[in-house]
Amino acid sequence: MHGTHNTQLAERPSETDGTITRSQTLLFAASVGIIVTNLFAPQTLVGLIGPSLGAATSESGLVSMATLLGYAAGLFFLVPLSDLIENRALVLRMLSAAALAAAIASFAPSDSSLLAVLFVLGAACSCIQVLVPVAASMAPPGQDGRVIGDVMSGLMIGILLSRPLASFVADAFGWRAFYGISAAALALLAILLGLTLPRRRPLAHSSYAALLVSLFDLLRQEPVLRRRALTASLVMAAFSVFWTAVALRLATPPFELGQRGIALFALVGAGGAAATPIFGRAGDLGFTRPATIFCHLGLIAALGVATWAGAAAAGGAWLPLLLMGASAVLLDIGVTGDQTLGRRAVNLLRPKARGRINGLFVGIFFIGGAVGSLLAGVAWAWGGWNAVCAAGVVFGVLALVVDWVG
Repeated sequence: MHGTHNTQLAERPSETDGTITRSQTLLFAASVGIIVTNLFAPQTLVGLIGPSLGAATSESGLVSMATLLGYAAGLFFLVPLSDLIENRALVLRMLSAAALAAAIASFAPSDSSLLAVLFVLGAACSCIQVLVPVAASMAPPGQDGRVIGDVMSGLMIGILLSRPLASFVADAFGWRAFYGISAAALALLAILLGLTLPRRRPLAHSSYAALLVSLFDLLRQEPVLRRRALTASLVMAAFSVFWTAVALRLATPPFELGQRGIALFALVGAGGAAATPIFGRAGDLGFTRPATIFCHLGLIAALGVATWAGAAAAGGAWLPLLLMGASAVLLDIGVTGDQTLGRRAVNLLRPKARGRINGLFVGIFFIGGAVGSLLAGVAWAWGGWNAVCAAGVVFGVLALVVDWVG
């Protein structure tokens, strides 16, 4: 009964006032881009946050893990509220909570208090997945795909720029300044969206418990969703292991980069995301399986190159740095390719349940990212850079095993 009821729930998601304009589309894109920076910025700040709060090296990955885990929790437990609560009010409440959490993070006195606040910040940032359907519902008939694409481009830009932006701010003003600036930006967004967002009232009447049950029903009934979400989480874990620990490795000989150098490295590494359209077209042409295997093999190869580059302890740093940059680009190609192919596959499953399927897919792969962030600190403390890369390779091999079984 739950499954039937909630399928009906998804057929007509809501009513909105007005049609989206170009300026509103740009505001939506900028909003999700600004919000998402809070999820990935901690990956380049762990080397500064941990020592300043007296945390052990093995605990450094917890900083990145807390935000990602909070985001996953928000996807599972807060985003479904968009089918029960008027969306404009929900977005404003979540943005206000995010701004408050970021402000508190900028003054956090201890590692435990910071982790708790970052979890809340991550959960509140899941309002991204409420904003995107609102934008789609405002699109003229037949143009919802274009609007979603424009808004998601803002999200991608935010992800790419989050690490270098955080590093530049931390280099100039310290890591606490990043969260202070983020709090101000989120508060400003709440004001702008409060003035411009239309009201979006859910048409369906259901209970919160029924919505949560429908998520488990979908996961149980759709093997493609389970498989693609699992490989996405494994790939995201490898991605987080690398990006959480690479800042620690680049700060030591022979690289000895400061936050500004790490920021430039992150900016170069993000170039791998430019391959996203290639994998989308590969999926359209029927090459999903070979392209997925290529992504996972590329990820493993990237971590092999990173191991080789990180083995340099002295002498010239340019060749090892170039190799490390190449490994970052190849790693990002593997991850974005897997994500693109996975999103395409799950979006073809049930159009009427696309929102909840997307929430499950994104939530599960962010859990993988949180696990990878946690293991990065542990691996770094236990065996240094080689252990970090080995952990990433294990995740890549497991993804290949899932490909083979699937």
